[in-house]
Amino acid sequence: MRILSTIVLVSAAVAATALAQVAPAPFTVAETGQAFGSLADAVNAIGHAKGTVVIAPGTYRQCAVQEGGDVTFTAATPGTAIFDGATCEGKAALVLRGSASKVDGIVFQNLRVPDGNGAGIRLESGNLTVTNSLFRNSEEGILSGDAPGSSVTIDKSTFRHLGRCDRDLDCAHGIYIGHYGSLTVTRSRFDQGDGGHYLKTRTPRVTITGNSFDDSAGHLTNYMIDLSNGASGTITGNEMVQGKDKDNYSAFITVAPEGREHDSSGLSIAGNSASFVPGLSRSSSFVANFTDDAVKIGANKLASGIKVSDRR
Repeated sequence: MRILSTIVLVSAAVAATALAQVAPAPFTVAETGQAFGSLADAVNAIGHAKGTVVIAPGTYRQCAVQEGGDVTFTAATPGTAIFDGATCEGKAALVLRGSASKVDGIVFQNLRVPDGNGAGIRLESGNLTVTNSLFRNSEEGILSGDAPGSSVTIDKSTFRHLGRCDRDLDCAHGIYIGHYGSLTVTRSRFDQGDGGHYLKTRTPRVTITGNSFDDSAGHLTNYMIDLSNGASGTITGNEMVQGKDKDNYSAFITVAPEGREHDSSGLSIAGNSASFVPGLSRSSSFVANFTDDAVKIGANKLASGIKVSDRR
């Protein structure tokens, strides 16, 4: 029996060694080749330097806080690195307060916290670039604090089943960018919202081009684009479809509904399309302007029942 037990133990040790060889730690710092079992450990290894965390395919109940540096989080295979349900500091899967951050090819899902703002990304400082990523089934996709000297750029990403306005808490949104310097959102999709706005920002400059806002399966949603304090810049080439189940269907785009802080006379809105889901007949405004700024509204394709603009 002792001989058999020894054989079993040796076999188990060999199997464990073999398993470790075929299933290495999933988080690798590209610049050093160091591999870690914890995302937080990989981020901490970069510290205040510049580095890239390459994430192996898998579903992870992990989160991380970036305290400094310039960190890129990238999926080894886009769309296969999934962060599911775990948040740091009661905020998000990634809490970012370095000088810069990049996120590429990652899925964030099922993120909820007691204050109702569970997000894929909570941005607290530094520039942020997000590409080819998916945010779904959470209270918020991306939520930022204030950093007037920094920028946010989002490209080729999807924001699905996000937002909420319940539990007597402030609403959450698909994207909510605070007082950052600028926001650029291109070639991205917003759909199936669960409350709040699809895109809300307080930045003084915006570039919102070539996106799809599909509210046909939305639930108690509000505006497609909310420029909370006004903005200059461009909104063009976007397709917007308003659904039936709205908390507020009075407008597609709003300018300074929460007070004018930025001049919007340099804002151009042209080349977009706006419509209702088939079979829905109602009245709405494409642009609701809460200021006297002369927003430049060019040619847009608007369905019957949608007024070009109104002053509120």
